[in-house]
Amino acid sequence: MNAVATAAALSLPISLCKPSKLNVRKGVRGRFRVVAVFGEEGELVDKKSLWGPLFDVEDPRSRAPQLKGKFLDVNQALEVARYDIQYLDWRARQDLLMIMLLHEKVVEVLNPLAREYKSIGTLKKDLAGLQEELEQAHRQVHISEARVATALDKLAYMETLVNDRLLQDRNTTETPETASPPSTSAQSLVAAKRKAPRKSLKVSGPVQPYHPRLKNFWYPVAFSADLKDDTMMPIDCFEELWVLFRGKDGKPGCVQNTCAHRACPLHLGSINEGRIQCPYHGWEYTTDGKCEKMPSTRLLDVRIRSLPCFEQEGMIWIWPGDDAPDTILPSLLPPSGFVVHAEIVMELPVEHGLLLDNLLDLAHAPFTHTSTFAKGWSVPSLVKFLTPASGLQGYWDPYPIDMEFRPPCMVLSTIGISKPGKLEGQSTQQCATHLHQLHVCLPSTTNKTRLLYRMSLDFAPLLKQVPFMQYLWRHFAEQVLNEDLRLVLGQQERMINGANVWNWPVSYDKLGVRYRLWRDAVERGAKQLPFSKSG
Repeated sequence: MNAVATAAALSLPISLCKPSKLNVRKGVRGRFRVVAVFGEEGELVDKKSLWGPLFDVEDPRSRAPQLKGKFLDVNQALEVARYDIQYLDWRARQDLLMIMLLHEKVVEVLNPLAREYKSIGTLKKDLAGLQEELEQAHRQVHISEARVATALDKLAYMETLVNDRLLQDRNTTETPETASPPSTSAQSLVAAKRKAPRKSLKVSGPVQPYHPRLKNFWYPVAFSADLKDDTMMPIDCFEELWVLFRGKDGKPGCVQNTCAHRACPLHLGSINEGRIQCPYHGWEYTTDGKCEKMPSTRLLDVRIRSLPCFEQEGMIWIWPGDDAPDTILPSLLPPSGFVVHAEIVMELPVEHGLLLDNLLDLAHAPFTHTSTFAKGWSVPSLVKFLTPASGLQGYWDPYPIDMEFRPPCMVLSTIGISKPGKLEGQSTQQCATHLHQLHVCLPSTTNKTRLLYRMSLDFAPLLKQVPFMQYLWRHFAEQVLNEDLRLVLGQQERMINGANVWNWPVSYDKLGVRYRLWRDAVERGAKQLPFSKSG
């Protein structure tokens, strides 16, 4: 589907707004602070307002896109519509400010001290003038309300166009269409909506078995520090049981967690000279799955399944697929200047795709994480995730957070730490200190995810030396996850019963939508995966 729009159709309605009769002295450049009010002749009312925070909103007209008369693609048109909303919000605040200031003037006129110096006729004249101004201001507020409603309707339509573009089948060749620029009239807007029905991702019903193509990637499964020379680590991956251990050379291996003899779990045994020993009859296997010891019987040529397994940058990786493994493992190290402070592993009772959907969404934070990291956050009028047209990374606005989905199951984020509850208006580059997070969502089973979490800081290196600090970090991580988990478990229950958890994507769902499109392309066997660097 091709969609174009003109800037004229979405132009800011600046020319339609009458100038206010009351001017507000500028307190800072580009912003308004209600400090002193001037009348038409410029006389100082000299009354400090208590409403400053409400009306301390930047005039967006200086940032209006200069695109009038040009044809725009869907994303450019959506940005123009967003500017429209920002301007109308500012305009409505100014209209409300005018009403409040006029009410103040009415109070002043009726003040007993003021009446002593004015005749009844003068008071009536002043009140009549103020009443007329108030009626005009109220009419202006109603006009602003109507404009906001129209602009929100327009924005919703533009978001639908963007989602349609994202959700279209990339394997389908489209035929060119000729379309006239959309009009701002209500009739044409309704007609355009009827022509472009809303689309959604289909993620509903019982969780299906994982597609074999999803296995053909390197997956991080453990932190190196957790796998000692004499320990075994059982893991589930894609509905199969595996066990990790280190061989005689210290290198990790991954074999099936089932003895070839009588199907006993191998992780209940022990490590003997770099071989994993079954606790039932003592059969011993190397990291490549070969049985090298069979006590009390003749040695037979027996082997159990093993997976390619490598160690890199403090993590252990496996390749569970049937295709030949890639020769290069991804790097998941934090950026330069960061020190790792915590590495935590958790087993969560949710399907890994639902957990990734949650991690790739920040718009839920001020509603869900009110007892942890988002305590005190205000709710922005608009949340956006800004990203290249063909990318799986970007940054959140208005939050100072950069985020990336790294296939097949990793989420990396860098958070600029500002004053608690004061995140708006800054980017990560503007913050002096940062927290870096890595989340790995390993698909254990269709209803269980192995979560690997790594947290790094570019400040306070001495925290790493504080005794038992790792337990405090784990406590914080569990608090945050528990706030999410109760919601995601509810989603999973409803999804299994037929609800579509991606029924109505909106603009801030962009990264989650792209993850789902990428996963769908993998499972369909697409020759070129969407949002890849080479694509």
